[in-house]
Amino acid sequence: MTESPGRTGVDRRNALDDPGQWLKSTPLLDLEDPKLRLRAHALTQLCKNDREKAMAIYGFVKRMPFHKPIKIRLRTAREVIDAGRGDAEDKCTALIALLRASDIPARIRYIELRGEILRGLTSGVASAVRSVAEIWLNDRWNSTDTYIFDAAYMAAARERLKKAGWDWGYGIHREGNMIWPGAGDAWLGGMPTDRDPMVMSDMGVYNDPMELLDSAIWRASYPRLARSVQWNVLAPMMERVVRELREEALAPVPAPRASRPHRSGQ
Repeated sequence: MTESPGRTGVDRRNALDDPGQWLKSTPLLDLEDPKLRLRAHALTQLCKNDREKAMAIYGFVKRMPFHKPIKIRLRTAREVIDAGRGDAEDKCTALIALLRASDIPARIRYIELRGEILRGLTSGVASAVRSVAEIWLNDRWNSTDTYIFDAAYMAAARERLKKAGWDWGYGIHREGNMIWPGAGDAWLGGMPTDRDPMVMSDMGVYNDPMELLDSAIWRASYPRLARSVQWNVLAPMMERVVRELREEALAPVPAPRASRPHRSGQ
């Protein structure tokens, strides 16, 4: 974004909050891709207003299975939709692109979380960066990160947290929100980021994951290659846990054992 000399921090924040700034296409959010536009149209053609459109798109992305692949580069929204699954940055890329293709302003706020949030999924991580989707509806920015994990993953992760007696782990809080209702905010951590003890810092708002990686704040904090190698090393272990969680959620519930009739003594 171009800023005039002398523009104050307040002016810059006001400009960033202008929803008209968050409708453009980027290399990852290719809004001219015919398959992306077709998908957006198919999801929203029967919707009566922007809230219904946003909910239809959110539901589509939410249902994509969470998956932690090894990556050599970031995926475009079209590639994520074709794959039908993805990690947090994949699913957020698809969500933002589909919303923008439906003329709904959307952006990504990145927050840095304590590594403890991933307990159970992986260990030895000091911090993790999370993408929070911000969607312009009803004249305000509505925030949610609940699109990241599909319902099967969420159910099994909550059950494991309950059994372990943990509040945080597997990327969520035990009492966190499971879904976004289409109005207001919904958080996997169960509370706004400015009150969440897992949140270490707010890294600002961006169009897509590539814009974050190219930012000064990222380059100052994370050596890009080292960070990529670290997560690719961790990915197979995380994917194994993700697969186990989904299998637990989908496993049939054992039928209760029939009680044997009581027989009086002879």
